[in-house]
Amino acid sequence: MSVHVSQYQQFLHSAIDRIVQTQMQQIDRAADVIASAIRDKRSVFGFAPMHAGIVIEELVYRAGGLATINPIVSPILQFTTRPLPSTSEFERLPGHAEILLRNSGIKPGDVLIVHACSGRVPTVVEMPMKAREMGVTVIGIYSEQYAGHVSSLDPSGTMTQDHCDILIDNCGVMGDACVQLEGMAQRVAPSSTVTGAFIANSIVILVCEKLLSMGIEPPVYRSANLEGGREFNALIMEEYKDVIHYL
Repeated sequence: MSVHVSQYQQFLHSAIDRIVQTQMQQIDRAADVIASAIRDKRSVFGFAPMHAGIVIEELVYRAGGLATINPIVSPILQFTTRPLPSTSEFERLPGHAEILLRNSGIKPGDVLIVHACSGRVPTVVEMPMKAREMGVTVIGIYSEQYAGHVSSLDPSGTMTQDHCDILIDNCGVMGDACVQLEGMAQRVAPSSTVTGAFIANSIVILVCEKLLSMGIEPPVYRSANLEGGREFNALIMEEYKDVIHYL
């Protein structure tokens, strides 16, 4: 195997080990908040722009995932946007996240998950800031090392981590890419998608454990490609229709 692929494997193993060793208390707190929201028929939302949004996608409408997590999606922060590099400008637009939040259906007492490695652009600062002002509990997934070495691009001068009730470090590095090849100035192979998925699914597992301890069957989707899967999922959608906003 390539020595550099081996380095990537080792970095991911090490990062996940660090998450388990240092972040499980925060992950458990996040699961507590989400389990309580599901019990109380509150809504849970998730937001992140572009590649950071892959971690939110991991949580939304998929087999083995909670049915009640809703994406907040910006039409100009998707891979269908052209020219694609303009997304790097759009995520820096002050006011954009507030518009998205205002039209999302989020209410006081709901929960918002924000994924933002650097935590510096206005969309990922404004979203948790405005949500928290509304009385929403905010869970942030970020890179402590990355965010700790860059400055805010938001007019407020604050960062994502300044507006979160619960913060989970993905144990990544500055710039996210983590493998250095000889002869290249830029590192390759970002880690946040893999570690973010681990954090997201760890939260889901713990939420299910907590709901079961409350005597509640967790609203988890079955693969639609299994026999009876669509019918099984339809029952969940009907039971939780008041807090599922993507139907």
